[in-house]
Amino acid sequence: MGHPYRSHTCGALSSAQVGETVRLSGWVHRKRDHGGVLFVDLRDHYGITQIVADSDSVALPLLESCRVESVVTINGVVKARSESTVNPNLATGAIEIYAREATVLSAAEELPMPVAGEQEYPEEIRLRYRFLDLRRETLHANIVTRTKVISDMRRRMEGAGFTEYSTPILTASSPEGARDFLVPSRIHPGTFFALPQAPQQYKQLLMVAGFDRYFQIAPCFRDEDPRADRLPGEFYQLDLEMSFVTQEEIWETMEPVIGGIFETFAEKDGVTRKVTPSGEFPRIAYDDAILKYGSDKPDLRNPLLISDVSHHFTQSGFGLFEKIVGEGGVVRAIPAPNTAEKSRKFFDEMNDWARSEGHAGLGYVTRKGGEFGGPIAKNHGGEGMEKLYAELGLGADDGLFFAAGKPAQAAKLAGAARTRVGETLGLIEADAFRLCWIVDFPFYEWDEEHKKVEFAHNPFSMPQGGLEALNTQDPLSLKAYQYDLVCNGYEIASGSIRNQSPEAMVKAFEIVGLSQSDVEERFGGLYRAFQYGAPPHGGMAAGVDRVVMLICGAQNLREITLFPMNQRAEDLLMGAPAPAELRQLRELHIRVIEAQKA
Repeated sequence: MGHPYRSHTCGALSSAQVGETVRLSGWVHRKRDHGGVLFVDLRDHYGITQIVADSDSVALPLLESCRVESVVTINGVVKARSESTVNPNLATGAIEIYAREATVLSAAEELPMPVAGEQEYPEEIRLRYRFLDLRRETLHANIVTRTKVISDMRRRMEGAGFTEYSTPILTASSPEGARDFLVPSRIHPGTFFALPQAPQQYKQLLMVAGFDRYFQIAPCFRDEDPRADRLPGEFYQLDLEMSFVTQEEIWETMEPVIGGIFETFAEKDGVTRKVTPSGEFPRIAYDDAILKYGSDKPDLRNPLLISDVSHHFTQSGFGLFEKIVGEGGVVRAIPAPNTAEKSRKFFDEMNDWARSEGHAGLGYVTRKGGEFGGPIAKNHGGEGMEKLYAELGLGADDGLFFAAGKPAQAAKLAGAARTRVGETLGLIEADAFRLCWIVDFPFYEWDEEHKKVEFAHNPFSMPQGGLEALNTQDPLSLKAYQYDLVCNGYEIASGSIRNQSPEAMVKAFEIVGLSQSDVEERFGGLYRAFQYGAPPHGGMAAGVDRVVMLICGAQNLREITLFPMNQRAEDLLMGAPAPAELRQLRELHIRVIEAQKA
């Protein structure tokens, strides 16, 4: 045993080593005193091995006195466990080490939070002591999974003919939609770099430069308020761009990559999760997604579909719906299959929930053995309800919920109700990753606050119909060659065919109120590049963090990230952000202005 710390790791020993003298080092995970016999679970990155010390062992007093999470080295003999004490859940569960000698390499203080066990603990303590939190089994395993997912992404992208190129981190401010993180320049007083919200312009410039297939596991920086599905500060994306491609080719190229990653990591806790096969991802137009699912991020594990039933209420005994439809509103219907045995309480609770979410309410019809119930059915009339049910293909014991109002409002409520009904009735497909493309996004949208047309998503996308469509069509009717990839209700990727025509680029920005000189000033590099032979190109970016979160079955991005910030965008471990020293501010020609008191 030449090595000073270990002959084996804590996950390596089995019955094959029984009788050997070994040396292990790791953290004291748990201790159990069985009256003169001490059992210690010794843990390292690779696993756990049970150590035994009794009154004959010189190691006993030291192991008894050291705290859990202390780092120790154990010299001992591998022994087979008796049949009744074998632990089948542990890779090393067939053996234990009889400790002959122990050394404490680093004693642990009393812990601010437990490492053994998976109990919930306040986030502030978990982030402040993240080095302890990262020792916990689930989080530790999630981080390992994350690195394996990224490695698999790289392998698949290289296999698909892509090459990884690194783009700058210090760059110019960009119009991605979020706030930039600014970095002051010392050499050029009063000027600032920005951290990239995405490598969007650089990757397009790489296509103009003739590199054809680019990818990067790219860090992106956005000064946004935190959300459960978006980290504050920084996140990573699988960024890619291709030349001389149609959007269909991008989908066909990326389905085996993204679908393949989910297939590689489909097994969890002994269950193999189902994955939409590559080549079979449904392609759903944005307008259809909003209608049928009430969302552009549909969860296809839920079989329920929303229908527009406005035409049934243009002339109806139910005055409220007739009035809403008459004023340009819509009525959307969400089925509640096989709810004949549900009490009225189920329907009333759904209505109460809708009100608690800020909506006017969620109308409903009950049906049992073909008999309709509830005020809407009564007022609308049996014949009218029969017609509506026949059109929707609903049965004699199916209930129905209604979301009525302005189109956007009704779609939002119907989408949320679809999710809630699916979950409450246990209709969501278990253990599955259901992927789809949302396509044909609107190019522009109406900004009600500023009373003007704005880009709906990416300003660099190519509008369907190109320059001619920009010149001749109503801007709000234009669709873009733009698409999202969605999995289980999460947008996991977004992309488009880019607008590489200088004339179309200028026209697209003119419609939102920017002039040619604005375009040249703000996007000078890209605009200039398009004057010198730009290939048709397109690409997308997939959120690494979200993909890993889905694969790990985590509920929050902080559960798959090494050193995340808290909800207030603070790094509690390192104490950032923090005031700069006066000397640093002078070098940067910066003065801090205190915020005005309210």
